[in-house]
Amino acid sequence: MISAKPFDYPYDGNLNARKTALIVIDLQEDFLSTTGYFAKQGYDPAPLRAILPAVNQLIAACRAAGIQIIHTRQGYREDLADMTPYEKWRRQRSGLEGTTALLRSSPGFQIVPELDVRPQDIIIDKTCNSAFTYTDFEHVLRAKGITHLLFSGCTTDVCVHTTLREACDRNFQCLTISDACASGDQYAHEAALYMVTVENGIFGALTDTAAVLEGLKKLRNSKA
Repeated sequence: MISAKPFDYPYDGNLNARKTALIVIDLQEDFLSTTGYFAKQGYDPAPLRAILPAVNQLIAACRAAGIQIIHTRQGYREDLADMTPYEKWRRQRSGLEGTTALLRSSPGFQIVPELDVRPQDIIIDKTCNSAFTYTDFEHVLRAKGITHLLFSGCTTDVCVHTTLREACDRNFQCLTISDACASGDQYAHEAALYMVTVENGIFGALTDTAAVLEGLKKLRNSKA
């Protein structure tokens, strides 16, 4: 098990690597670069970049344990055919009309090179905040027999939390890793983490990278 609050994860003590995936959400140039979408909206990407060492530690430990790594990327089609009038209005209001920000055809759509991405990893491309909306994410999870999800990435209060909430509604067992998630708004980050634990863990459990690494170490040792 992994030490967490308000309960250790998973709740039944049965941590099965083959049924578990590490979800790495939207660690893309558009969010982490000083010239990307996030920075252009006035946010400091430094807190997002700061989690990269922890995420890479988790990726390495999960690979060693046999846990699937799944990355997500957010962006629209180059022709904007998947962008609603409201989304186009927001894009114009944000000063992004005519730019390549958040487009799948742009360099900003790519996962940052500092992240350890390998061919055996799965990449889910999404348009919405949730990795479940208009994607094959759930189908991939069900096809691979994955029932337990470990959450990392950005931003804690938007794409991480939206995907987490939908995962809980679909009866996946969820663990959010606090220091492997980040936001451009510290208050929103802390509030999003707090919300995981309310009502006795309504959105699963909350832990940190050290606890996950220790739990996975015990899992590997039990198989030795």
